[in-house]
Amino acid sequence: MRVRRWTVEHGRSKCRTDRGAVQAPAAAAIATAGLLAIPLLFGTAVLTAGDDTNGCGTQVAAQPDAAPSAKSDIPATYLRLYQTAGRQYWVPWNLLAAIGKVESDHGRDPGPGVPSGANHAGTAGPMQIGIGGAATNNWGGAPRHPATRNTGGVGTDGNDDGWANVHDPADAIPGAARYLLAHGAPHDLAKAVFAYNHSTGYVRKVLDQATHYATGNPQHVADTGAADSCPGDVAAYGTLPGDVVAKVIAYARAQIGKPYVYGAEGPDTFDCSGLTMRAYQAAGITIPRTSQTQYHLGRHIPQGTEQPGDLVFFAGTEGTAANPGHVGLVIGAERMIEARCTTCGPINTASYHGRNPVGFTRPTAHQTR
Repeated sequence: MRVRRWTVEHGRSKCRTDRGAVQAPAAAAIATAGLLAIPLLFGTAVLTAGDDTNGCGTQVAAQPDAAPSAKSDIPATYLRLYQTAGRQYWVPWNLLAAIGKVESDHGRDPGPGVPSGANHAGTAGPMQIGIGGAATNNWGGAPRHPATRNTGGVGTDGNDDGWANVHDPADAIPGAARYLLAHGAPHDLAKAVFAYNHSTGYVRKVLDQATHYATGNPQHVADTGAADSCPGDVAAYGTLPGDVVAKVIAYARAQIGKPYVYGAEGPDTFDCSGLTMRAYQAAGITIPRTSQTQYHLGRHIPQGTEQPGDLVFFAGTEGTAANPGHVGLVIGAERMIEARCTTCGPINTASYHGRNPVGFTRPTAHQTR
């Protein structure tokens, strides 16, 4: 039997549905002595492993290998989705898999709310995310809605089919990762799982299952460091004091859906460099107005080492490799927020993979306040 959720959605963001974040409920912030002790009970727990810090200064982002028990128990499609979401959102994939196991046996539970509809508490899909009732609508909007619709929930279009569908594991699994990010992951996994279901017994069960799904070097949750220095959904930490990158990305996300107009600098319309200029201005940093001058200001970053908040440049229709004509704001996982062109639609998120960027810069390496 699935445990009823008591999560509460506080406020709404103007973010696009597949990148929205939900504020942590007050109850989840109450760290009881029993909850704090949970991670330490698993002396051999494998929640993260390896030495891939990627600029985090911690090992929280390194994904552990799948144990034989995981490969035999988790359907191959689900295992791939858990691992993909883990890499993209910097949440241990085995933690997501453990939640999927406890909530729906990886979608195999035929009970109400898993393949369709909702259970008695208002949770739905393989990850049992709230869509109404006692569970509240943490998914945001309808259970299946266009990905471009602003809802303020964690609804996600994980497979880029244009829909955020709580019953589709390709959408539900990254949606669950986003919920965990907004409630304390990756730096406090126990707190994040407690927010997912306010039961210390549930937290113990999930963390225990996570250890059985992974192999690698043991890491305590308490050793995973500060989340605000890691890639992933940086906007989930937009309330952290002094977090420049979070403020930059939060501003840019709030403009998603607004029209592109050449030469515009906001607040209602933007062009590419007008958007990036205003985003950095929102964080108290002044950068030049055009893509060409922005390209020559910041420290250049080798492709593959870029981080959220960096700028990505393209030759564009009016530019060159030496003087790029287009710029976007990196948000992680080879994705960016961009105001592209008049006929390309409104400001949106997009992948820059395969679009041949000519370079990346880090404006925070040259701050002018």
